[in-house]
Amino acid sequence: MNNDVQLVIISGMSGAGKTVAMQAFEDLGYFCIDNMPPSLMNKFWELVRETGKIKKVAVVIDLRAKAFYDEIVQMTDDISNLNRSDAAQIVFLDADDETLVSRYKETRRSHPLARNGRVVDGIKAERKLLAPLKQAAQLVINTTELSPRKLREEIFHNFEAGDIEKFHIELMSFGFKYGLPIDADIVMDVRFLPNPYYKPELKNLTGVDQPVYDYVMKQPETEAFYKQFLGLLESIMPGYKREGKNNLTVAIGCTGGQHRSVALAERLGNALGEKYPVHITHRDISKRKETN
Repeated sequence: MNNDVQLVIISGMSGAGKTVAMQAFEDLGYFCIDNMPPSLMNKFWELVRETGKIKKVAVVIDLRAKAFYDEIVQMTDDISNLNRSDAAQIVFLDADDETLVSRYKETRRSHPLARNGRVVDGIKAERKLLAPLKQAAQLVINTTELSPRKLREEIFHNFEAGDIEKFHIELMSFGFKYGLPIDADIVMDVRFLPNPYYKPELKNLTGVDQPVYDYVMKQPETEAFYKQFLGLLESIMPGYKREGKNNLTVAIGCTGGQHRSVALAERLGNALGEKYPVHITHRDISKRKETN
C-alpha cells in the first residue's frame, strides 16, 4: 500500500493571511485542520498514514497555540523521519509591520501578544518568537502587496497538481414555483418559451425525455435564445477565472422546473462541457404541483 502523504504546515505572522491560505488549500483538495497543537501532530500523522485515505494535509498553527511553538521545528523533523517519501513542508506568511498594523486597525481586533497593549509591540514579540520557524520554512510568502485573491493565486501556483481543475460550472434547472436557488450566481428565466406542459402527450414527461427536449429545441425563439445565452456565458467565463472564482452556478428556471429549464440545462451543459468541467443538477424535476 502506498502511504505517501503530502503535509503542509501553514504558519506566520498574525494578520498575514493564514485563513485565506487555508481556504486555498481546501480548494486544492487538502484535508485542512486549523490550530492543531504541535504536540498532537505525530499521533495525527501516524493515523493519517495508517488509514491511507488522505493523501494531502494542510495544518494551520498560529499563536493560539503559542505555548507549543518550541515544539514545531522538532515536530517537522520527526514527521520527515517517519517516511522519507512523505513530503512535509512549512509555508510561512509574512508582511511588513505597517501592513499588519493597518490590518489590525481595519478589523479592530487585538493582537494575541498584545491584548492590553500596543499592536506594534505584539508584532515585534511575535517576530522574535517565530524567527526559528520562518528560518525553517521551505516557502515564505510576503503578503504586504498581495490581495486575498493574489495570495490564493500564489498558493495555487506553488501547490496545484496538474490534474486539478480549479474552475468548474454548476448548471442547475429549477422551478420558480418552488423558489429561487439561494446559491446561484446567474439566474435565467425561460418561462417566455412555449410550455410542453400543455401538450397532453408531453405533460408527464420531463426535459431529459427526447420528445420534450425536441419540442423545446424546435421552437424558433429557443434557438435564438440558446445561441445568445451560450455566447454570453462563454464570453464571461474567462473573467470569472481571472478573478479567482473556483466555480460558477448558473440556474435556469421555468415554471415547474421539469420541461423547458431541464432541456436547456442539458443542452448548455453539453456545450460548456467541451471547455470546462460541468455538473448538471435538475433540482425540481421530480416535483409536481397543479397549474404549471
